[in-house]
Amino acid sequence: MATQSPFFGKRDREADSPVSRPAPLVGSGTNLSGSPVTPSALTAQQPASAAAVKEGGSKLTVGPNIKLKGVEITDCDTLVVEGLVEATMDSRVMQIAEQGAFKGSAEIDIAEIRGLFDGSLTVREKLVIHSTGKVTGKIRYGKIVIEEGGQLSGEISFGASTGSSASKPALQAAA
Repeated sequence: MATQSPFFGKRDREADSPVSRPAPLVGSGTNLSGSPVTPSALTAQQPASAAAVKEGGSKLTVGPNIKLKGVEITDCDTLVVEGLVEATMDSRVMQIAEQGAFKGSAEIDIAEIRGLFDGSLTVREKLVIHSTGKVTGKIRYGKIVIEEGGQLSGEISFGASTGSSASKPALQAAA
């Protein structure tokens, strides 16, 4: 007598389809000339950190107006924060959107901050703070890029990468 909701099992059916994954947040489905963007063109337009994540990697997206509090996030290749996350995590890539905020502690390989990060942040490889980004707290990094307008404050130290023989900070300013 009970009917199955159309939402249950939907992900399993879509996983069989090669086109079931949503397109990356690169832009609309067309390029500047108005022609459709192919998947290979999307890969070419993605930032280096997004391209570094394997296609089949695990990804957690916390959407706008979503609040995720008091959790520990593990075994996640990519975390995309568009809402509010208060957590502890160890991951490969963290992307915080302009309207997103992360509060807590994180150990990340690559972090791209367009929104707010507040807490303890260890970036083993590369920390990118975009013009709208604000990072505060205890920050350790391997390499850092801060766009004009990006903010960084707190206890900041170089040398978060493991096994690296880096001897001086790699500070770059993007125009």
